[in-house]
Amino acid sequence: MRSKGRTELRLIRFVMALALLAAAEAVAVPQKMAAPFVFKHAAMGTEFEIVLIDQNRALASAMAELAFDEVDRLEELLSNYRETSELSRVNRLAGQGPVTVDPEMFAFLSAAEHWSRASDGAFDMSVGPLMRVWGFFQHAGRVPSDAEIAKAKRVVGWKLVKLDVATRTVRFLRDGVELDPGGIGKGFAVDAAVRLLREHGVERALISAGSSTIYGMGSPPGERGWKVIVRSPVLPKRVISTVYLRDESLSSANCTEKNFTAAGVMYCHIFDPRTGQPVRGRVHVSVIHPSATASDALSNVLFVQSPDEAMSTLRRFVPDARALVLYERNGLKCATFRWSGTIKGCR
Repeated sequence: MRSKGRTELRLIRFVMALALLAAAEAVAVPQKMAAPFVFKHAAMGTEFEIVLIDQNRALASAMAELAFDEVDRLEELLSNYRETSELSRVNRLAGQGPVTVDPEMFAFLSAAEHWSRASDGAFDMSVGPLMRVWGFFQHAGRVPSDAEIAKAKRVVGWKLVKLDVATRTVRFLRDGVELDPGGIGKGFAVDAAVRLLREHGVERALISAGSSTIYGMGSPPGERGWKVIVRSPVLPKRVISTVYLRDESLSSANCTEKNFTAAGVMYCHIFDPRTGQPVRGRVHVSVIHPSATASDALSNVLFVQSPDEAMSTLRRFVPDARALVLYERNGLKCATFRWSGTIKGCR
């Protein structure tokens, strides 16, 4: 949870932002003088970036600091690397009995449960034991034995996590279950930052959680949206597609950020929870949706599922989404769902 010092700092920033906003309105700077300001902040194992369109750099900086403080607050809530986090408390205690959580944590867990149910387990936040046994928890990487994988799988499965809406509790049906927020946490944080910026009157901004989730608020002056380039995970200089985001999010999943190679085989950090094995044959997935939480989870769902399964999930549960799936099948191929714009480099 947040310390007293962090709470006081956020209040100071809030007061400063209000003062700057009043000063900016009094000056009435012409819209044509609005400029993009870029701010960066390390959090959740990546670098968050915010681009704000504003006439006043000091005000833009105050808004960015408020958003980054919100991301930090959620990292303290959701991190499975911090023993003091709420998620770590759940991981320690929910195998022994029901654990009461606050409404925000319950909403986060409910969102994860929704995507687990919709994907028939292709998305599963209980993959913590698999992340550990394959060495990805500390980024080292190792190939475990079949016995180690089988042991980890006994405590992996979204149906082992029970949420009770009436009591706002979570419990694990087996001791040893461990939740990992990696497939949905950044999207949840981006949505929270977007809400906070809107509450403070921000209309134009681009919020990025590394390369995994990007949200475009409004659009730059005179543009139809925020231009976002989807690059090849294999050849970063090669553009796969170009999209425009306006009040919607793009999330991508691939194996470039976390992987290791053993005996000439590359192992990805994204698992199929049903097999206990890293996903193979998938190259890249990008998903566009109004919710960053949804796009983040969906990008992982579609990366795990076969292309046919992925298209079926989209049609049934998220017909308003747009998706691009690149996969290996006798060469690089692609499957699309309502994707707009040209696509290069696949058939």
